[in-house]
Amino acid sequence: MKKYLEATAMLNCHTQEIVDLINEHKWRELDVFDKIDAIYDYVQNSILFGYNKYDHITAKQVLAEGIGQCNTKATLLMALLRGVGVPCRLHGTRVTKVLQCALMPEIMAKFAPYRIIHTWAEVYYNDKWLSLEGVITDKAYIAGLQKRYPEYKGEFMGYGVAVKDFSNLQIDWKGEDTTIQQQAVVEDLGVFDSPDEFYARYGQEYRGLKKFFYENIGRKKMTEKVARIREELLWI
Repeated sequence: MKKYLEATAMLNCHTQEIVDLINEHKWRELDVFDKIDAIYDYVQNSILFGYNKYDHITAKQVLAEGIGQCNTKATLLMALLRGVGVPCRLHGTRVTKVLQCALMPEIMAKFAPYRIIHTWAEVYYNDKWLSLEGVITDKAYIAGLQKRYPEYKGEFMGYGVAVKDFSNLQIDWKGEDTTIQQQAVVEDLGVFDSPDEFYARYGQEYRGLKKFFYENIGRKKMTEKVARIREELLWI
């Protein structure tokens, strides 16, 4: 388990900001189940669902920005878990862009790569690895989305959500897998000791003008749309 507890350049769990956060909430004093629960809840709901400029930013940067998507929330979650002695690793995949298209500006949705890099943290608990993917979307955003689409009771894909049952989401830590986007997975890239290892091999397939548009315009529009849904301003 030692390698699943190590700090890395991205999982910079020994930086003062990360240490201060852990100490403030006294997470080290909890038992393992409650450590995972408390840290999971913090990353899920205090770091709001939104789109960072880059996937490979450090945990400290995610914390400072206060928003995150699948890849960046996974980094912060892993850093906090390792910071309190809970082993974790990264699971890498690619998902269909259909998952995100409803949040994208129309031109971005048209030209975005079909497959998008998607990762989540896995935690070692009770002698098995469990997915913590459900941490990605904060509950206020999910509540807004469910209010907007009350008719959906089964499969749902769009707005950053891809699940089998939209009315019965598995997004709370109960000692089992959590999930919110896995139904959109089209390619499994395997598991990695750290996000550093993953991003040394894989990255988003944005290039040139597409990359510039996403980093400087598209992601901001997507985050704004998420915020409007969360604030219940998009009701038709």
